[in-house]
Amino acid sequence: MSTGSDRLINAVRRSGSKVVLALALQGMAVTAAHAVPAFAVQTGQQCQACHVGGFGPQLTPFGRNFKMNGYTSRAGGFTLPVSAMVVSSYNHTGKGQPGGAAPGYGENDNFGLDQASIFLAGGAGHFGGFIQTTYDGVAKAFSWDNLDLRAVAKASIKGMDAVFGLSFNNSPTVQDVFNTLPAWGYPYTSSGLAPTPSASPMLGNLAQTTLGVTGYAWLDNQFYIEVGGYQSPGAGFLIHAGADPTAPGSIKGTAPYARIAWQKTFPDHNFEVGAFILDADIYPGLDQTTGYTDHYTDVGLDASYQLYAAHDNVFTVNARYIHEHQDLKASQALELATNAKQTLEDLRVDASYYWHDKIGVTVGAFDTWGSNDPTLYGSNGITQPDSAGLLFQVDGTPWGAGGSPLGPRFNIRVGVQYTDYFSFNGSSRNYDGMGGSASDNNTFRVFTWIAY
Repeated sequence: MSTGSDRLINAVRRSGSKVVLALALQGMAVTAAHAVPAFAVQTGQQCQACHVGGFGPQLTPFGRNFKMNGYTSRAGGFTLPVSAMVVSSYNHTGKGQPGGAAPGYGENDNFGLDQASIFLAGGAGHFGGFIQTTYDGVAKAFSWDNLDLRAVAKASIKGMDAVFGLSFNNSPTVQDVFNTLPAWGYPYTSSGLAPTPSASPMLGNLAQTTLGVTGYAWLDNQFYIEVGGYQSPGAGFLIHAGADPTAPGSIKGTAPYARIAWQKTFPDHNFEVGAFILDADIYPGLDQTTGYTDHYTDVGLDASYQLYAAHDNVFTVNARYIHEHQDLKASQALELATNAKQTLEDLRVDASYYWHDKIGVTVGAFDTWGSNDPTLYGSNGITQPDSAGLLFQVDGTPWGAGGSPLGPRFNIRVGVQYTDYFSFNGSSRNYDGMGGSASDNNTFRVFTWIAY
């Protein structure tokens, strides 16, 4: 007798490929909000010590070291390693979304619970980490979320401090300490009620559908080296964990991942430059019938800069560029792509200023472009994945420096976002074949983000 998981897997395999490709190309690179007050209590520090603006997930140099050292620093004895977080928002788009922004929601002007999360987070000695589980109020479903468990050891090499660690995690870049890569990049909170472009590099699309182990070295508080690999858990496991095993598909074997970075800290300045690579063979959806895989190689560069004026006024710039080479033999055999050889480029830059870790302003620019393919991207004459625009945010965090009336665990951020699209899914005009303009997807969002 087959289980529900077996029936779903078989249905996906039978359904063929157009649906599978649509799932695989959604590429939403959704950034999960991340604020863990349990760590603040454990370290005895206010939120501003680890986080720019007094709220997660953008890290200060102190916060990066805490993460590099396996979340193990402690100010005293036992503290309760549990935290909770809730994000809700109101969303208004330039024009209503036909059929509704999501099942059960109207075409426009929607209020929604974006996510509610529970964290088990803490560390001591040589072991630490966090486990996050989330209820998605838009999809109305529970799932496992971010996972990062670490084992660390410290040494001194010719007078140079060194940290060596292993990270067991479920998303390439979730273990990274810089806010330049997909897992923790800007925007730091988003909503499933807002329209998003369909194409993005594979590096940001493997969250919660993979498991990996990476080993790293952090030398002299400057040099970072990381090497590891990722595999796909069984479809049954992912279904029970609340993840979709078909999007983007199943990794064949192990997908290698590597990362290098260099940072330099001066009294009021911090610079970082780095590079990274992911190489993955993926069966689109769960389809292995062609005997081929789709091969993705993501190579990227990143950089960041932080300026501290009067200690709690912080100016930050983050940037990354990803070049993705695609060899889509499996998708071509399944008639999901016209050409096997493809490329996808993604460039993102953001700059923020936080006044006294209370009021912040952030401006980000994004641009995604790639090869023309009438089957892969084809719709009403559109044959390319191009999307570009600007994202603005103003937010306030009243208790990032402490003083919360509900105790040291409570923190809140309220903010306003506006996304302005210059192009969307291949065009600035008539991208959907029904006269729709990219600006129809412009989104005004008001959000409340509470952590305890």
